[in-house]
Amino acid sequence: MKKILLLFFIVSFPLIMMGQKSAFTIEDLYKLKSVSDPQISPDDKMVAYVVTESFLEKGKTNQDIWIMKIDGSNAIKLTDHSAADNHPRWSADSKNIYFVSTRKNGPQLWQIPITGGEPNQITYFPMGVADPELSPDNNTLLFASDIFPDCPTIGDCNKLTDSTMTSGPIQAHMADDLLYRHWTDWKDGKKTHIIKYDLNTKIYSDLTPGNYDSPAWEQGGIGFTFAPDEKEICFVSNRDVNQAESTNKDLFILSLENNILKNITQDNKAYDGNPQYSPDGKYIAYKYQTIPAYEADRFSIGLYNRKTGERTKLTDIFDNWVNDFIWSPDSKNIYFTAQVEGHVPIFKLELKSKSISNILDVKTIDAFSLLSNGKQFILTRRAVDEPVEIWSGSTDGKDVKRLTFINKEVSDRIDIRPAEEMWISSPSGKKIHTFIVKPHNFDPAKKYPLILNVHGGPQSQWADAFRGDWQVYPGSGYIVAFPNPHGSTGYGQEFTAAISKDWGGKVYEDVMAVADSLEKISWVDPNRTGAMGWSYGGYMMMWFEGHTNRFKAIVSMMGVYNLTAMHGATEELWFPEWDLGGTPWESDLYQKWSPNNFVGNFKTPCLVITGERDYRVPYTQSLEFFTDLQKMNVPSRLIVFPNDGHWPSGVKSMPLYYNAHLDWFHKYLGGDPAPYDMTTMIRNQAFIK
Repeated sequence: MKKILLLFFIVSFPLIMMGQKSAFTIEDLYKLKSVSDPQISPDDKMVAYVVTESFLEKGKTNQDIWIMKIDGSNAIKLTDHSAADNHPRWSADSKNIYFVSTRKNGPQLWQIPITGGEPNQITYFPMGVADPELSPDNNTLLFASDIFPDCPTIGDCNKLTDSTMTSGPIQAHMADDLLYRHWTDWKDGKKTHIIKYDLNTKIYSDLTPGNYDSPAWEQGGIGFTFAPDEKEICFVSNRDVNQAESTNKDLFILSLENNILKNITQDNKAYDGNPQYSPDGKYIAYKYQTIPAYEADRFSIGLYNRKTGERTKLTDIFDNWVNDFIWSPDSKNIYFTAQVEGHVPIFKLELKSKSISNILDVKTIDAFSLLSNGKQFILTRRAVDEPVEIWSGSTDGKDVKRLTFINKEVSDRIDIRPAEEMWISSPSGKKIHTFIVKPHNFDPAKKYPLILNVHGGPQSQWADAFRGDWQVYPGSGYIVAFPNPHGSTGYGQEFTAAISKDWGGKVYEDVMAVADSLEKISWVDPNRTGAMGWSYGGYMMMWFEGHTNRFKAIVSMMGVYNLTAMHGATEELWFPEWDLGGTPWESDLYQKWSPNNFVGNFKTPCLVITGERDYRVPYTQSLEFFTDLQKMNVPSRLIVFPNDGHWPSGVKSMPLYYNAHLDWFHKYLGGDPAPYDMTTMIRNQAFIK
């Protein structure tokens, strides 16, 4: 061991002294830590946040709560436990942190003083807590939990049923209606309800009884919130009969004084969600869409006047999707993030004039909050060559400062590659915004293999944001290109909507145009071009198999292959029925755009990856694809992650995922070999337990 370490020092010392960095590897990805969920204390003096780190050899991740002063100094690790600690929230006096932990009895709420010490468990709810929110006076707690709605009492019935169901493996699932499973979980009769917990009396009560999810599932959004005066709550729920075909979530106001329930967006049959009361209590701001059953319609901000009941559209002139938003302390402005041409900046919306201005563009902002002076943001940001850190930024956009540097050691030692941007003409009629990441030790006099990566969604965007796949492949000698073709967000809603009912049309033209353009560059080897894609991107790889022979190798992950079968097995039926023009018996687009109708043209070597618990794009889609590749004698390999859904587990499965890509592309494109032998990895099951 000493000889190995000495040899490493002898080899690496000259490189370090010359300022040269090492190539990015799979191991380096898991040495990086992530920060998230920054929360400003009520007195504006401190920030609480979550640090996530990975343990590659154990196949595990862990989260702990940290706190620091508002200027980034005196960072302290407040919790240190093998269980996950997350979702920090401040007490009203700024002296304690409430957080969710899995250390005992499943996810429960805990409390710890900012001076440290042992935390106290606050809740003992048998079904666990999610997204807890404290009332302004800290006397009442709201949280979401999946319960059996027909139980007569909140506590004992759910506890008994839950312990019975989890005492051994599930033997059967039963469903009487659709949307019986979602993402990776079966519903099995449970509904998500809002539970009120009185911190003084220690009594739980169900605020949203009935056979509905209340709050409804919100990806990254807020499903319920207190009014500033604590007299009511606002929550999101879909009360339509056929919820598998409906995006019609509504905002409901529940009075905590007389239990009166009111639907305030009933006339909008499309999505309404993410409610936030203004600090002065006069309004509720929320996100909405206008087209029923169309999940990729533009997300805008609306305003509800609590006194008059009037609703106002605030961002109808803004032609991109609104992500997250917060109120200014004086209730005069709303700040929001949005996807715009590969960036995610902060915009300012002035309520009086409805004017919108881009005030802070620092590549990709994932989360942000605002000090009570209304002049300074605390935010998490990242770029392709910058892992996520916490930053501060002024509301005039002039003063931006990094507050944490938890990845300094890795960043100083490892070559984390930046992205370059190109706009490439396409016969579809638009220029296609494309990110390019060049390989480690790039030499323009040499030629390199090229990989095109088509994003999923399909209505989403590649952004200037750190991601593992933007670094692992360039670290192994590949140029990687990330185009934003038709269907991408951030280029106006017309561009986004153009993919619907045209799955194999303009997107295919766009990606082919990007490949044509890049292959003409002197440092790209046109004879060593590959492609990869996940979800809709996986579909496009399957479409490539039947429509082009230009690629030497492709990789399809979680792709849609047989569109008719997909409709019969997916859970959110509104998606295929909008994007493919109805049901399979109503629309011929299921046959027109289905890759399985072009099996006779399959020739390109293909790696196929899927997750057995993927209920969005069921894994049988990939099994059908692999069967047809094998029947056509096309070199192909299938990898199924038995415990994963639409996204592979970050530290349990992704190491194998990356290694499998490198192994496949090395075989057919000639980049660096994969660091691990695939047969050994699979036999040992080292990364997928």
